[in-house]
Amino acid sequence: MAKIEKFHVVIIGAGFAGIGAAIKLQQAGFTDFVVLEKANEIGGVWRANTYPGCACDVPSALYSYSFAPNPQWSRVFAQQQEIKTYIQNVARQFDVKKYVRFGYEMLESAWDDQAKHWVVKTNQGLIHARFAIMAGGPMHQPVLPRIKGLETFKGAQFHSAEWNHDVDLNGKKVAVVGAGASAIQFVPEIQAQVEKLTLLQRTPQWVLPKMDQSLPKLAQALFKVLPVTQRLTRYGVYGVFESLNSSMHHPKLVSQIERLAKLNIRLGVKDPALREKLLPDFTIGCKRVLQSNQWYPALAKSNVEVLRCGVEEVHGNTLIASDGSQHEVDAIIFGTGFEVSNPPIAKQIRNKHGKSMDEVWQGSAQGYLGTVVESCPNAFVMFGPNIAVSSSALIIIEAQLAYILDMLKKVQAQQIETVEIRAEVLQQYNDEIQAALTNTVWNTGGCSSYFIDRNGRNSTLWPWTTFEMRARLAQCDLNDYVLGFTESESEKKAS
Repeated sequence: MAKIEKFHVVIIGAGFAGIGAAIKLQQAGFTDFVVLEKANEIGGVWRANTYPGCACDVPSALYSYSFAPNPQWSRVFAQQQEIKTYIQNVARQFDVKKYVRFGYEMLESAWDDQAKHWVVKTNQGLIHARFAIMAGGPMHQPVLPRIKGLETFKGAQFHSAEWNHDVDLNGKKVAVVGAGASAIQFVPEIQAQVEKLTLLQRTPQWVLPKMDQSLPKLAQALFKVLPVTQRLTRYGVYGVFESLNSSMHHPKLVSQIERLAKLNIRLGVKDPALREKLLPDFTIGCKRVLQSNQWYPALAKSNVEVLRCGVEEVHGNTLIASDGSQHEVDAIIFGTGFEVSNPPIAKQIRNKHGKSMDEVWQGSAQGYLGTVVESCPNAFVMFGPNIAVSSSALIIIEAQLAYILDMLKKVQAQQIETVEIRAEVLQQYNDEIQAALTNTVWNTGGCSSYFIDRNGRNSTLWPWTTFEMRARLAQCDLNDYVLGFTESESEKKAS
């Protein structure tokens, strides 16, 4: 018989969202909870991604918890190892590592409508919990393209999120498939060591200059002695990113940002033919806007060939591009991103009717305030539908946690057993979201992006400011929910 453990709250994932949830629960006086982490250490996406050049594209001042500033950031944009160390240090500082169960992989979570709790099936047994916080994050499942004949390839092949550090790329002929956020970081790192690098990009990206530099010791000392200076820096960075996000609603502002991106191409690439291959044919902002100072100079090197097409098929070590050209390569690296608009966790969560969220959504995820979903009582989804923004994931996390903690406190105070979003509230909210997204560059910019799901619906992005997000998520309104009470409380209300 499977081992069963019972908790008030179960948290799935020990990345920034999961550790943040643990800290806020503990601070609110909740101690009967557990964090399930499939790996052997804390870190989430910053544990999993170890490719060369891996770094954040949000400044360190903003990519950190507001309640746990780090005056010792070494760069404006922190690199992977430093971010992983930060979150692990925060977990120790707030003493929440004791709640984490390492090596626990969530296989399925299903609501038991009779027992009024979540049944979480893991590789280590069953967890029963009244409330569930799904904190696995959106950058979880790598996307690998289906390529005819790929199984015949005799060299090394891997996704950037699963970088094989045992493979020596020195002097090798390497094909890179995809030109997304990861590729623009690792390509400049490996370009100098390989004999030849062939980049296959169906769609070039808009890439802005990255205002990165090492932070001087004086700045670090100032942040430590006068924390207000770091807070002011955070507010300043926040304002810049919020302005960029808001500009996606205004074509004239978008055109100015596009001019800067075109200048970045001209400065990094002198060859007009190569520039043409690297110039996107969609409006900037339609896809995620990237940042790099090394991407264009790396692609301009003599040992790099850029193709504006994908891979058609593979025969042994010969890669055949969709333009008909053939390329002998020793290794293939996929920089093809993650399943964002169709998250794998949707197949693992079963609602009160026994249906997976994948079955319910039919390719178009819907939620309320990006945090709760249809027919899933007592469940919260971190980075749920339509809550992504272009500034910092930490802003989203803290806004969602404020909402979740307010809900848990009210539920406890009023002896409420279950909370389930009302169908009419969910529908009205999603109609509002889609109307607000209609004329944005994300929907009208002329590109194919992970923002848009397979049904042509933007189920990823938050259309308003993060000020609006924080205001809407500051408190939960129980009138938005169908409430179920404990027997004793139900008897009181009946009398």
